[in-house]
Amino acid sequence: MKWTPGGRSQDLEDRRGETPAYGGGGFRLGRAAPLGLGGIVILFVLSLITGTDLTSILGSDPGTTAPGPSGSPVPPGPAATTAEEEKLVDFVSFVLDDTQNTWSQLLQGYRRAGLVLFREATNTACGVGESATGPFYCPGDQKVYVDLAFYEELKRRFGAPGDFAQAYVLAHEIGHHVQGLLGTEREVRRLQQSRPDQANPLSVRMELQADCYAGIWGHSAAQRGKLDPDDVEEGLGAAAAIGDDRLTKGRVAPDRFTHGTSAQRVEWFRRGLQSGRVDACDTFNAR
Repeated sequence: MKWTPGGRSQDLEDRRGETPAYGGGGFRLGRAAPLGLGGIVILFVLSLITGTDLTSILGSDPGTTAPGPSGSPVPPGPAATTAEEEKLVDFVSFVLDDTQNTWSQLLQGYRRAGLVLFREATNTACGVGESATGPFYCPGDQKVYVDLAFYEELKRRFGAPGDFAQAYVLAHEIGHHVQGLLGTEREVRRLQQSRPDQANPLSVRMELQADCYAGIWGHSAAQRGKLDPDDVEEGLGAAAAIGDDRLTKGRVAPDRFTHGTSAQRVEWFRRGLQSGRVDACDTFNAR
């Protein structure tokens, strides 16, 4: 892609320096193992011996460090990073702003989504988000969550290199944000609850529509001369690489798919790329 590094997006939140947050199984001190019942008892006994309330650290929020000497939480330090990673942050920031600027022109009253960069795990309004999930959108706080390590996995594990492949992933998640603003996400969740047998097919149609919405941004970028000759193929390659049939290697029945086949994802991404129109992305009424 043709892009120029600039200031970081105001919609970007950098949590890479935070201690990962974990949910469910117990409390985690820094990066140590979860603290179980036995550990809590030990803290209580040590509190009696030392005269210091060591159990107060149990009130720390997941993802933060233990309280400092004054009793106030110690904020996370700066993230350990590299020049290559910071260049990737600049690129992601550019794509975030460019994608949302495009949607601001297409949708009246468009509200911008946030983007959270994290490592390993972080708290979200949808629960604890983990890197293993891959990039995801949380409608509860209207934020996209990305662990930058995914982009290396996209290149090496899924065989989808290139900056436009990376941009497609983020544009797809912003597509989910658009669905939330248009009421599509809410209606799909309602239908999934009333028709559990249609939960997976409805999920597929919603994911394919987000692919099409990503293509709409790609169409805009092409119109503005921001795409290189190989960019479209990179985006189509990324869409194909993460199809349900490719990821499961044919071991899962199509009625259990949740994102669509490689061919479907390519088709709908291409529709958005070619048309640049929201009405061309009606996956719910398409055969």
